Amino acid sequence: MTKSDRTVKSLNALPRAVLWDNRTLRILDQRRMPRDRSLIACHQVEDVFECIQTLAVRGAPAIGIAAAYGLLVDLFETRLPLTQLKQSLSDRAEYLISARPTAVNLSWAVNRMMGVASDKFGDTRELLERLEAEAIAIHQEDIEACHQIGDHGVALVRQYPNVLTHCNAGSLAVSELGTALAPIYRAFEEGVKVHVFVDETRPLLQGARLTAFELQSVGVDCTLITDNMAAHMMASGDVDMVLVGADRIVANGDVANKIGTLNLAVLCQHFNIPFYVACPVSTIDINTESGADIVIEQRNPTEVTHWKGEQISPDNINVANPAFDVTPANLVTGIITEIGIVKPPFDESLRVMEGKT
Repeated sequence: MTKSDRTVKSLNALPRAVLWDNRTLRILDQRRMPRDRSLIACHQVEDVFECIQTLAVRGAPAIGIAAAYGLLVDLFETRLPLTQLKQSLSDRAEYLISARPTAVNLSWAVNRMMGVASDKFGDTRELLERLEAEAIAIHQEDIEACHQIGDHGVALVRQYPNVLTHCNAGSLAVSELGTALAPIYRAFEEGVKVHVFVDETRPLLQGARLTAFELQSVGVDCTLITDNMAAHMMASGDVDMVLVGADRIVANGDVANKIGTLNLAVLCQHFNIPFYVACPVSTIDINTESGADIVIEQRNPTEVTHWKGEQISPDNINVANPAFDVTPANLVTGIITEIGIVKPPFDESLRVMEGKT
């Protein structure tokens, strides 16, 4: 077996976050990784809501895919009349969208499904089969988008092979391959000597637990660092580029991503290092004007005060735990999408891109 064959085989072995198996939604429980790779079978919509809210499934595209399938969980055996089924779907849609407010793919996927449900159907079976086909299409489109993001971004990794990334924007955050990690995997396939600095990503350590696991399992050279080491690595000349994913990009190019992303963008400006964001077009919210309009999810304080169920902070300490921050567009070098790399000024280029989709 050649090195190229081994590389392709290892990339094919990357974990999948969401599976639709014989009309059963199975979600890889990312809260337990990397030690445990358990699948959760979602038997009712409440199971899907809990998986999204508690980060068993996370990453904007993966959340959207899970929610699209989640609308259909346990409905194929329903005896509800068509009108009542449509009302049930509407209730489920509102419920699932409320699970997490910041990642736009969640509402995008659910609303796309409900757009299909608004059509006329002869009976419940026809409606459900059409919705299943739409959910599968959403899933497949994301697979294709991730591979195209890799194709468009690989030249950047060739030019800047020492990459620092934050959180997890790999296979576990999408359908497969990833967004920010997709160009890295493409470069690795080509034999580029890429090295990835993996931010630990506090407080839930998605970098340490998930990104490091993905890269190591494939064989990509990587170094795990704590979040507050990034400036030191840049000052030492070890970092050529920062490449991250996104949970929402708005019309002016402001980027909402995992808390700590803004820190990196500011550092990149200081050290004159390119800062790129990778995401599918479905993550771009052209209807929201600026980052000031993005609702930032506030999570449970125990994620900061406790670790593995054990309290590590003083009693009754005040805690701030925003899940995301917003990086202003003027700190972003470019946005890698499935249709190409978008450059500033983003308030113009993103609208041009919208016209091409």
